[in-house]
Amino acid sequence: MSQFELQDEQNHPRPQVPEFTQMVERSVSRRRFLGGAAALGAAAFFSVSPLSRAVAAATGSSPLLGFSAVPTSTADTFVVPPGYQAERLISWGDPLFSNVAEFINGGGNSAADQLGQFGDNNDGMSFFPIDANTAILVVNNEYCNYELMFAHQGKQMTGEDVKKAQASQGVSVLTLKKNANGWQVEKDGQYNRRIHANTPMTISGPAKGHTLLQTQADPNGERVLGTFNNCANGMTPWGTYLTCEENVHGYFGSTEQVTITPAQARYGIGPDDAGWQWHQFDERFNLAKHPNECNRFGWVVEIDPQNPNSTPIKRTALGRFKHENAELVIDKSGHVVVYLGDDERGEHIYRFVSLHKYNPDNPAANRHLLDEGTLYVARFNSANDGEPSGTGEWLPLIFGENGLTPENGFTSQAQVLIHARLAATQVGATTMDRPEWVAVHPTEPMVFCTLTNNKNRGVADNQAINGPNPRAENNYGQIIRWQPTSGHHTDATFNWDLFLLAGNPTVHQDTAYAGSSNINADNMFNSPDGIGFDKAGRLWIQTDGKYSNEGDFAGQGNNQMLCADPATGEVRRFLTGPIACEITGLAFTPDQKTVFVGVQHPGEDLAGSHFPLGGEHTPRSSVMMITRQDGGIIGT
Repeated sequence: MSQFELQDEQNHPRPQVPEFTQMVERSVSRRRFLGGAAALGAAAFFSVSPLSRAVAAATGSSPLLGFSAVPTSTADTFVVPPGYQAERLISWGDPLFSNVAEFINGGGNSAADQLGQFGDNNDGMSFFPIDANTAILVVNNEYCNYELMFAHQGKQMTGEDVKKAQASQGVSVLTLKKNANGWQVEKDGQYNRRIHANTPMTISGPAKGHTLLQTQADPNGERVLGTFNNCANGMTPWGTYLTCEENVHGYFGSTEQVTITPAQARYGIGPDDAGWQWHQFDERFNLAKHPNECNRFGWVVEIDPQNPNSTPIKRTALGRFKHENAELVIDKSGHVVVYLGDDERGEHIYRFVSLHKYNPDNPAANRHLLDEGTLYVARFNSANDGEPSGTGEWLPLIFGENGLTPENGFTSQAQVLIHARLAATQVGATTMDRPEWVAVHPTEPMVFCTLTNNKNRGVADNQAINGPNPRAENNYGQIIRWQPTSGHHTDATFNWDLFLLAGNPTVHQDTAYAGSSNINADNMFNSPDGIGFDKAGRLWIQTDGKYSNEGDFAGQGNNQMLCADPATGEVRRFLTGPIACEITGLAFTPDQKTVFVGVQHPGEDLAGSHFPLGGEHTPRSSVMMITRQDGGIIGT
């Protein structure tokens, strides 16, 4: 999340809504919400009784969680459990090549330097093993902090400064070598590469060539420069990396008079940017001169990390919105399914199902599976008795169906995908509390999604309180999960429940804002964001929330990573990050003995961090490498 989003996450007084209070008492009180509700009883995964789950969560008897929980922290350090060790793998500005300058404190590096250095504000990442001692780590670089990148703190931007900012975002591809000290970045490694806001890319899928993607520089609507604001990620079984473009709207603007269309407004596009100032120095971000350029961002981009000369591809069949991550799974039927969240208050959860099937024996045949298929959006239906569970259905976004017709402003399948948000509203999708990462259980047909927070729930006209989003002024967030009705990710329907409600039981006691019963004073947190499973089925939860440690957030400290047992509901804190950071990005080695975790924007807004090097060093986003001191499996 960028600093501009965080500025909008202030704590406002919750509205006094009697209907909401009654609904909370009926559905999500701590007495009734057991963290592992039995709504999805068709799966053996949920065969344990609710009472057993509550007892397990309370007594810490989970067979999956074998580490000692760490307490909350407000210190400027990275804390892991006893018996574990954490080392810095790489930080913003570290050179990937020997002919590139080292990082200079205080923003002294040039744009040319940044093109060969590790990018800023690392986020989602994936680990690709090559052989026993070689691997590739691909890491998103979401955005940059002007107050740390420039001596003038963004107050006197120049064209050269914008080039540096553009070079700091996108993706970093790292060659890793394993030695006696574990995995290390190999400078000048054969896979090292920076992909940034000016890297040539191709557009593929149904929207390729559409008039809304055509510009003066690209009249055919088939090629585009760059990717930026790369949030979370995904990886494919055919060896490619999926990077997701999120808050791209904030880079476009105009100092001239410009008419904003309803579609642009729905995506947050307007004459005022988010403070990046790119449109003042790079004409293609000027809406008055190039109104279609903004439509060429907000996609999922597929990258081949093993070929540094390959051209990244924007896969338009996956829809255009503020993508968080792209969780890809091969269904039992052989079809590729990709789950997607749109990180905006009141937006939606999506699913893509490929037309063709995955061929494990022919990787080349899979390279364009993400170009043909159907994009769906989720509708969640609540149980009649008000329990935090219910059924749901996947609504197809197909031109000509469900009101996606010329009468309602849709003239082609390409336009449905370019304006996926408008299409989702048209078919009646459920508005959600900022859908963040989606994660699929490694052995069960079970899907989890973090809903990080929403100050508009119950206030905005189109964001009424509902089953999966049961709290007004939702400061804390929740995690929803669902199971396909017959166990196939291609099923048209599903059952859902709430795995947990984050909260603060030390401030709110026995109310919905205390959180579900598997949340207590020892594991409380707010704003779940990144999530992912390890091979054993542990659910790792990362937070990007308020770290004021005051008011509603008293005692919650810095952002953190926790681990949960989905069967028992137990949640245990695994690590805490430094001052003013977000914990984001998660990648395990195949042997599960090393995990890479991201620390993003430590010391943002000049909060006083000097992580990771201490002293008077500039705070720098970093990837941390965590191992057990005895060489064992993480989490056990």
